[in-house]
Amino acid sequence: MSEERILAKVGASAPRRVIGVGMLWLLGGLMIYVATVAPPSVGWRMILILLGAGAIWLGYRMLRATTVTLLLTQHELRDTEGTVLARVADIEKIDRGAFALKPSNGFTLILKQPQTRCWRPGLWWRLGRRVAVGGVTPGSQTRPMADMLAALVAGTGPS
Repeated sequence: MSEERILAKVGASAPRRVIGVGMLWLLGGLMIYVATVAPPSVGWRMILILLGAGAIWLGYRMLRATTVTLLLTQHELRDTEGTVLARVADIEKIDRGAFALKPSNGFTLILKQPQTRCWRPGLWWRLGRRVAVGGVTPGSQTRPMADMLAALVAGTGPS
């Protein structure tokens, strides 16, 4: 990582992490509980156990993914582990409207070229030309980051 000036940061707060992960673990536990106590049939028992295990696994992934912070520099959006979500030069459009396909309290970037798929539950995902930021992130951090990205893409951002 280069030593560029950080323009904006986005990270998940502890209460949001606890609520997000706790809900997934609670859902997984309830599915497994229903499968063991009162299953409608053997097929449903297996489906409930698999879905419950999947929810618990997803909660664990969210717990690990939300420990990182997203950093915006003048040239790229990356996380503290060094993963580059998008380069500012590759961003075609920023979508943050009410009807946009975006996570809660977040925004979506439309890139010029498709990128590799990647997903950090509760924080961001990238699929094709779309990069979405948000989930368990506070809107008070994502809104300024989206504004700063829009200014950078328009060429009026800080130099």
